[in-house]
Amino acid sequence: MGAYLLEWLSLFFRWFHVIAGVAWIGASFYFVWLDLSLRKPPQWKTDKGISGDLWAVHGGGFYEIAKYKLEPEEMPKTLHWFKWEAYTTWLTGAAMMSIVYYANATAYLIDPSKVPFTSIGAIATSLLFLFGSYFIYEVIVRSHLGKNAFIFSTLIFILLVIASWGSYQLFSDRASFIHIGAILGTVMVGNVFFGIMPAQRALVDCVRRGEKPGKEVAELALQAKNRSLMNNYFTLPLIFTMISNHYPMMYAHEKGWLVLVFVGIITATARHYFNQKHLGHKKPRYLVIPAVLTVLLIIWMRPEPIEPAPAMPATASVAPTTTDSTPPDISAITDTNTDTVANANNSANNNATNSADNSTSTDAVTAEAVPVSASADDAMMDVVHTRCSTCHAVQPTQQGFAAPPAGIILQTPEDLKIHKAKIVTAVQTGYMPLGNITQLTDAERQQLVAYASSL
Repeated sequence: MGAYLLEWLSLFFRWFHVIAGVAWIGASFYFVWLDLSLRKPPQWKTDKGISGDLWAVHGGGFYEIAKYKLEPEEMPKTLHWFKWEAYTTWLTGAAMMSIVYYANATAYLIDPSKVPFTSIGAIATSLLFLFGSYFIYEVIVRSHLGKNAFIFSTLIFILLVIASWGSYQLFSDRASFIHIGAILGTVMVGNVFFGIMPAQRALVDCVRRGEKPGKEVAELALQAKNRSLMNNYFTLPLIFTMISNHYPMMYAHEKGWLVLVFVGIITATARHYFNQKHLGHKKPRYLVIPAVLTVLLIIWMRPEPIEPAPAMPATASVAPTTTDSTPPDISAITDTNTDTVANANNSANNNATNSADNSTSTDAVTAEAVPVSASADDAMMDVVHTRCSTCHAVQPTQQGFAAPPAGIILQTPEDLKIHKAKIVTAVQTGYMPLGNITQLTDAERQQLVAYASSL
């Protein structure tokens, strides 16, 4: 019943997480585009304190958008704050992290071949890893280093590379990608909560009091803009990590942490192209570079060719040699005519003569390959039942699973044949078993891949 309820909670929070994430990402992309697309307004707008304006057409109507340098002439009665999109995304993401990775730590979070954590130990390490990474980011962004865009960006990139490597030393491959996504999401929502919102509140308070915003407020506004731009570059890498659990070939690669670094570079560079385009700077190289890197990544990650299952040697069925000296029935001898006796003698002589000639061919017949025997099927199904069917059964016996993952049932050879393509991919990449919870050995993994590919 507990696993069943967790499935429903996962469905509920995943749905709201997607909705909130789409709203947040849409708002982030829109406002960066808007800010970079503003043009110098006419003089009468400049006199009113407007720093840029934009005309747009959408939904059958014209829109006139203006941005004030700091404060408007008077405080508007209705003011929308863009914050709950970010907060809801993080809160639902944290709920998903707890339901999927913490409640089922042994299945999704822990890889005993890396660190044999207990569930509590793994959860504590995960929380320390996430919030420790965010604390380091916040220290840097508030320091003098955070005021230099190049130095700040370089430091953050180096720290994310270290975090990617570190997550692979601590957690399961799948959880490693999710942890980097959680760090990015936490940094982004922290930028909103600790940087963007305080700056906006300070600006709004000045306008409400009828005061001219001072230098301190202007600096907060500039910092908020820089944090918002950082969120913009983090968005595409974050989206990738959010959907990465659907692509085991990425995180289950033996250098998965490096794959993640490459994807981060590719997506952030592509985002930079669009940011430059919004400014009116068309620089195709920022699309060519990600394209070339993607091709190189595909070539580098290509899997080794699958060797077909080796044929099993035939088991020769040899009639036992008898030493029975009982004489034949006398009636048979009586009924045998002379020709029959002669033919029998000739046959016996021929067999005796040919026995030496066929001695070498007997070994060849014995070694002749035949399809996998029934006993080999049984041996392979024993591995499947021990290592796979604990989760992939009509009624899973593995704790934390109320139903077979992805609805895939693996209990008979026919089941393996139906899902052979998925089995080969999942087992070859190391994606399955999850966290190798059933301790599938390397030898068994190779045998299972070869067996399934030959079905």
